[in-house]
Amino acid sequence: MTIAAVHVHRLVAPLHTPFVTALAHLTHVSTVVVEIVDRDGRSGFGEAPEVWTVTGSSLASSEACVSEVFAPLLVGRDADDLVENCRRVSGAVVGNEPAKAAVDIALHDLAAVRLGVPLVRMLGGSRLVVPTDVSLAAGTVDSLSRAAKSRAAEGFDVLKVKVGTDAVTDIDRVTAVRQAAGPEVRIRLDANQGWTPREAVRVIRSLEDVGMGVEFVEQPVAYRDVEGLAWVSDHVETPIMADESVFDVRDLVEVIRRRAADMINVKLAKSGGLSGARTLLELARAQGMGTILGSMLETEIGTGAAASLVAAYGTTMVSDLDAVWWLRRPAVVGGMRYQGAAVVLPDAPGLGISGLVAAEVREATEART
Repeated sequence: MTIAAVHVHRLVAPLHTPFVTALAHLTHVSTVVVEIVDRDGRSGFGEAPEVWTVTGSSLASSEACVSEVFAPLLVGRDADDLVENCRRVSGAVVGNEPAKAAVDIALHDLAAVRLGVPLVRMLGGSRLVVPTDVSLAAGTVDSLSRAAKSRAAEGFDVLKVKVGTDAVTDIDRVTAVRQAAGPEVRIRLDANQGWTPREAVRVIRSLEDVGMGVEFVEQPVAYRDVEGLAWVSDHVETPIMADESVFDVRDLVEVIRRRAADMINVKLAKSGGLSGARTLLELARAQGMGTILGSMLETEIGTGAAASLVAAYGTTMVSDLDAVWWLRRPAVVGGMRYQGAAVVLPDAPGLGISGLVAAEVREATEART
């Protein structure tokens, strides 16, 4: 059964609360949705979120990459030839990892739909419920304290605090979160590259000295400063996680070689999809590194695919799958949902998605036989 068409949609979905980090202030999810259709009319979905400060890919560049390169490459090919189709997509262009991820996820989704099984089962797993943390957007001491208290009351027992906006006052922010959330809630920090190495060591050591119980600190320094990341790791006791520093295997090998981090955050939009993410998880596991799977600000498509991979492969710590929690309303028909502090995957073929319902959907282009 051949691939008959590749549709590219632009989708914008509002958030219920601004998502603020050391890198950005976001009020909407902006993403390119790729829909791959076979000759029987069955569809598989994937997405390429626009995150300028991490991947550098825009909606326009992802649309162009999919419509001008990947669509002509795939239309007419056997939809069940999953490994070869994904390999061709991965090698067709340099960079453009979000666009690769969108097509890779859509190919996997379509393959699972054609088999009539949930994506997680096609990946080799059986769980349909996956725990997640929830992020606390960067803000004032008071706003973070209120958010921490609310999220803990809702049942979230792992809070990811966005810091890195001001090293001088970040200690006060984390202290306020701990006091509001209580001693049983796990707290992890994400500086999103916001500190210098010296600032990172100063902040982390101060938190260690007062027994704040931080689970780990994610990407404390600039993504290219792997030497600085290693220096921080060498000078603190708290585990250090690499995020923006690791897109692909070459990046991870360099982090391992320099012993720059204790763990990594694998994201589909950085690694080119499920295929690349699996390789990173396996390499990290072989090297004894800790792992979580995260997501950009995405819809149920990308987050559901990430959660499916976690359910099938597992990670060493609770993963970061809260992106859809930030949406004001569902962006798709069907798909994953939340139950307390967990992602619930649909017991339906593929990602369980039958269409798009976001506030703004514009079909940008398409390719078909």
